[in-house]
Amino acid sequence: MSYKVAVVGATGAVGREMLKTLAERQFPVGEVVALASGRSAGAEVSFGEDKVLKVQSLDKYDFHGTDLALFSPGASVSAIHAPRAAEAGCVVIDNTSQFRMEPDVPLVVPEVNPQALKGFRKRRIIANPNCSTIQMVVALKPLHDLARITRVVVSTYQSVSGAGKEAMDELFAQTRGVFVNDAAAPEQFTKPIAFNCIPHIDRFMDDGATKEEWKMAVETRKILDPDIKVFATAVRVPVFIGHGEAVHVEFERPVTVEQAREALREAPGLIVHDQREDGGYVTQIECAGEDAVYVSRLRQDPTVENGLAFWCVSDNLRKGAALNAVQIAEEMHRQGLLGHGAT
Repeated sequence: MSYKVAVVGATGAVGREMLKTLAERQFPVGEVVALASGRSAGAEVSFGEDKVLKVQSLDKYDFHGTDLALFSPGASVSAIHAPRAAEAGCVVIDNTSQFRMEPDVPLVVPEVNPQALKGFRKRRIIANPNCSTIQMVVALKPLHDLARITRVVVSTYQSVSGAGKEAMDELFAQTRGVFVNDAAAPEQFTKPIAFNCIPHIDRFMDDGATKEEWKMAVETRKILDPDIKVFATAVRVPVFIGHGEAVHVEFERPVTVEQAREALREAPGLIVHDQREDGGYVTQIECAGEDAVYVSRLRQDPTVENGLAFWCVSDNLRKGAALNAVQIAEEMHRQGLLGHGAT
């Protein structure tokens, strides 16, 4: 069976990555449609090595007859058009934050909670989690199965691509400006991002946390276990692609580094590269363009009871967004949940 697939937000970084990932993984596409705002209508985007798609206007598109739509246009646009697509019989996989915490919308990472997809039928919308949450729960899942996790403290080191193309352009311009003595004022960020780290992603909330930090906590509980306590500090760093995370985990019972390493090595979507020597770890620049979540720096945390720490990195545009959405579609295909007449 092949499907008619629409990619919404096709001219953005994640939308282009969705098209690339669909082609690379040979998802059973019979027809693919690229959608974006009216001002992008008529632009061209690539699908696979030799196919070029003309972008159509999202506002004018009729979703009837479309089996699947991958959305990444921004939350306010998804709020309008994702329900419209679902009402037309299309299955929506939405990469924005719009529907993630709604109780009747599954929030899914296929390596972690594929069983949650069964709950898509009421709204016909599945939410793709936040990029920083995705890579963390992929690493936490095998550890939680090994010995129940009670608490997680995480510090993130998130690339500018998580804030979009304009943010990447700002990092490039500011970096160049430093060397030619022509400093550019920050526009996408609250402070200069070149040669700097900014402990502020998304808006501040009443308790002093940022929305990004809140997302990591509530999404982890929805995906993995409602009883896990999560405390996050999210930092934007001058890296173009790839998020890093320093994760500290507390368990109900003791877990050795050797037990954790074995569980992680056997888990899907993970690669353990943990050598206690110079360069024996994976960094953001090395994970760009890769599908896996990489785990390094595994070690015991002696400051808490039953504590373990590790470093993980992943390409936020792939596993943190486009790849996870396509993997959800693949899992729905396997479960017979796609296509007209699917039950």
